[in-house]
Amino acid sequence: MNLYLRLLITLLRTWFKPAIRIGDSIELDLRVWPNDLDINGHMNNGRYLTILDLALIDYMARAGLLKLALKKGWRPVLGASMLNYRKALKPFARYRLRFTLVCWDERWSYMKFEFLCGETVMAAGQSKGVILSRRGVVPSHDLYQALGHTGAAPDIPDAIRAWQEAERLMTLA
Repeated sequence: MNLYLRLLITLLRTWFKPAIRIGDSIELDLRVWPNDLDINGHMNNGRYLTILDLALIDYMARAGLLKLALKKGWRPVLGASMLNYRKALKPFARYRLRFTLVCWDERWSYMKFEFLCGETVMAAGQSKGVILSRRGVVPSHDLYQALGHTGAAPDIPDAIRAWQEAERLMTLA
């Protein structure tokens, strides 16, 4: 199925789904289509991150961020992703994409995701992203305050701290 068609379907479906709060998890039910495949006959490694954009759009729409971003001229930008492939997603396989906003620091929002067939994790990873305005990065505090989040930012898990440190070390190399 064409990715633009998937995007349109994802956006339309958000109108019929309940709103979510920051930190909630969402799940999308999906299928591997022939144009998702590589020469090895399974879902192309790059396609996982493209499909992940659908979950991000669903999350943003249901959390109120998409409407806010359109109003303010903001746009989401991915900064990095780390993805572990565990088992191949075969042609026409049904799978679920579970997506969660885990935490944020002053600049970045950190998300985790899993591609599941039944309860089997086929691939899992994490991403970080920012929201850009015409003047640059929207500070996380301002972003989440605009979305009505009044509490403190969630604690940053050890796995994300380790990833931050790995990124820091990579910039020194």
